[in-house]
Formats: sequence, structure tokens, C-alpha cells
Amino acid sequence: MKNTNPGYYNEVELDRGVQLTIVSYDRTQRALVTAGRATVGGKPVTAEITGVATGKGEDGTVNMWLPAFRFKGKDGSLQRVPCLNAVASLSPHQGAIDTAKAIASYVNRAKTAYKAKISGTRRKAQINIAFTGQNCIAVPVGARP
Repeated sequence: MKNTNPGYYNEVELDRGVQLTIVSYDRTQRALVTAGRATVGGKPVTAEITGVATGKGEDGTVNMWLPAFRFKGKDGSLQRVPCLNAVASLSPHQGAIDTAKAIASYVNRAKTAYKAKISGTRRKAQINIAFTGQNCIAVPVGARP
């Protein structure tokens, strides 16, 4: 079979991305993914946190995870986006907006390819996380995909 270099397909690469996973280990504060795929083309992921935390449960946290993925840059080089795991520790009577602030703070402080924005109230908050393209790692030629 002939090995061809298909070149840079903008539409294909801009649609590459990653699925968001978020889970709450608290009985009264829930976490739900409402728009689950962040793409290189700028489509953000959205998670919703509702309720006021008891600070009890398995480990009293809300965990958010974006796995690593690869895409081809405009110059044709292969780029690797590192994974991101943000954890917010919950305390009794912590509102949804405080949990969202903790996760967004971690995302924005970490040197990752994502930026987070939050909105909402004590009872219901949203976190929007978008891919920025910064801090990606160039994959050496010949590395396994």
C-alpha cells in the first residue's frame, strides 16, 4: 500500500478534541457535563455544578478530567496536548460557585492548553473550558501516534 502524506486538513484537525469528565463525590453537590467536547477549533466544554456541599462522602471532592490528545498543527508538525486533572476539595456549606471557582482557578493557574470561565450562583454554577493552543508539546518525528 502506498504511504501518502495527506497534508494539513484544516476541518479535520480543527474538529479534534477531547471529552470532559466531571464527577462529584458529595451527596448534595452534583456535577454534570452539559457540552462535553473541547476542540482545537475553539468549541468549549461546559460543566454544571449544582447544590451546596456537605463536605462528606467518599473523599469530599469534585474531580474534573480532560485526557491528552494529539493534533497536526498548521505547520504540519504533530502536537500533543497534555491531560488535565483538576480537583476541588469540598467543605461543609460550600456553594456551587465556590467549587467552580476552585476548579477554574486550577485550570487557569496550571500551564495547560485550556482556559476556564465561570458564571452562576451559590446554588448553580457553570464552568466553560476552552482550548487555547498554548503549552502544547511537539511530538518528535517517528513517535507513535
